[in-house]
Amino acid sequence: MTTQAIPHLCVQDAPRAIEFYIAAFGAREVMRLSEPSGRIGHAELDIDGARVMLADEYPEYGITSPLSLGGTPVTISLTVENADAATRKAREAGATVEREPTDEFYGDRSATIRDPFGHRWHLSHRVETLTEAAIPRRYDELMKAAK
Repeated sequence: MTTQAIPHLCVQDAPRAIEFYIAAFGAREVMRLSEPSGRIGHAELDIDGARVMLADEYPEYGITSPLSLGGTPVTISLTVENADAATRKAREAGATVEREPTDEFYGDRSATIRDPFGHRWHLSHRVETLTEAAIPRRYDELMKAAK
């Protein structure tokens, strides 16, 4: 058995969120379990091999979205083929770009977006392969330069 960490997102308006993830990230809907009222109790998406689960809010069970909570402390990292193109596509689908694509000290080009449902995503692709020793050294240099 392979251990996996799969984000399970709570959103307001799960059908619209599914449409957004399809438009922004090229997701494919794998499963949807809907109540007769239309509220989605569970859905699964595949984003280029990465599984994401989501559901509508169930405040009666304490399950609420970032929009109801006033934000999220969590960032979901998504490795993409091209961070610039992925950021553009997410913006066009309705995301807010919090940080434009930038080459980072750890060898990735990355951006940060917030989707319309309050979830924060870190979109990145590798531009430079570094040794394990190089990353902390570069980080230290960055911190010294920031002083």
